[in-house]
Amino acid sequence: MTATVAALVPRDVVRVWGADAATYLQGQISQDVEAVEVGASAWSLVLAPQGKVEAWFRLTRLGENEFLIDLDAGFAEALVARLERFRLRVDASFESLKGWRMLAVRGPAAADPNLDEVDAVVRASVEWPGFEGVDLLGPEVSVPAGVADSPAAMGVARIRAGWPAMGHELTERTIPAEIAGLVESSVSFTKGCYTGQELVARIDSRGGNVPRPVRLLEIRGEEVPAGAGITVDGKAVGEVTSAAADPASGVTVALGPVHRRVEPPADAEVDSIPATVLATPATALDDR
Repeated sequence: MTATVAALVPRDVVRVWGADAATYLQGQISQDVEAVEVGASAWSLVLAPQGKVEAWFRLTRLGENEFLIDLDAGFAEALVARLERFRLRVDASFESLKGWRMLAVRGPAAADPNLDEVDAVVRASVEWPGFEGVDLLGPEVSVPAGVADSPAAMGVARIRAGWPAMGHELTERTIPAEIAGLVESSVSFTKGCYTGQELVARIDSRGGNVPRPVRLLEIRGEEVPAGAGITVDGKAVGEVTSAAADPASGVTVALGPVHRRVEPPADAEVDSIPATVLATPATALDDR
């Protein structure tokens, strides 16, 4: 990638603190909390007891028992409710921080010295396949001079990188292994027990085979809505979860779960529009 893509986006942030905060999180989330050093970040999942996704987020350690969790906007309330549900006689508190936002920069400008002037609480490297960069998170974050705010271009980059989004690729029906790279970078197989680990471990022991892996699609037509049906040889095989017009290539790019019998690359149709099903890049999510 040679071009820079940047966007200022809303972001939900939750502060976690208390004498038992680290111990409590260790039993609730998929990442090894004790392996995250102060000042470092790591991606993690909160799972339902059945192993489906309830939330996916970045955990940043501020101190021995103080953390920041940031995740896609609109999901903090549900995450806090889930963490509170199992908190019994534990010194751990959760607070949603209002008004925070994130400057996401992908490409060469991620190394621009001007970004050092951005007033960010969290500075985390992000390695989208082909779109490496940095996220700057805080209540006073703004776009510095010389960096264009391009949310549409960022949407295209996210899809091409196979980067999942809450409410789209990640819902209460999602099995973590359906997203390429998600388990490898967001799950520890050496830590102790945590809620929902049985399904993750069982699928991993069977080679990660899932019924409907999320795939990248190129659709040769106008932008299609989320929920549009994907068919191969006239048979329904999946649906679009995210889509964005890509002016550079003249196609609409999309993500969506597709039945495992469809081997990419494969000809398909999305709402009767010709399309190609492609393998999704393995998402490199580890920030540490």
